[in-house]
Amino acid sequence: MTHPDRNRPVSSLSKDRLRLWLRLLKASGLVGDEIRRRLRREFATTLPRFDVMSALSRAPDGLRMSEISALLRVSNGNVTGIVDKLTEEGLAQRIAVPGDRRATLVRLTPQGAESFARQAAAHEAWIDEMLGGLDAEALAALATGLNRLIDGLDQGEE
Repeated sequence: MTHPDRNRPVSSLSKDRLRLWLRLLKASGLVGDEIRRRLRREFATTLPRFDVMSALSRAPDGLRMSEISALLRVSNGNVTGIVDKLTEEGLAQRIAVPGDRRATLVRLTPQGAESFARQAAAHEAWIDEMLGGLDAEALAALATGLNRLIDGLDQGEE
C-alpha cells in the first residue's frame, strides 16, 4: 500500500498510530459524555461550568477572566457567561484589581468552594469507576505514552 499523496509505502506503524488516535478520541468522547450526564443529573451543572470552578478552586486569590480562558483554552465570551451565572448564584465573586480599574479577579465564594468540593469528589469517583478496568501497570504505561506524546507536541508549539 502506498501513501495517497507521496507514492511511498504506508507503514503499519503509521496505521497503528491512526487507529490509536481514533481510539483515544472514542474513549475521550465516551468518558466526557458520561461525565456530562452525571454532572447534569447529580448536580444540575455542566462540564464547562465544572471546569471554570475547577480552575478557580486552584487559585484561591482569584484569576482574571483572560487567565481562566487561557487555562481552559476557550474564549473570554464563554467564560464570561459562566462566571456571570456563578456570581448570580453566590458561588463566585468578582474583585477589583488594585491599580487597574478595568480588571477584575474572579474567585469562588466559600459556598462555591464547598459546592465544587462535592462535585470534585464525585467526579474523581466517577473517573475511578470508569477507568476501573485498568490496573496499575496499564495506567503507568498509558501515562508514560501520553506524557511522551504531550511533551513532543508541546515542543512543537514553542
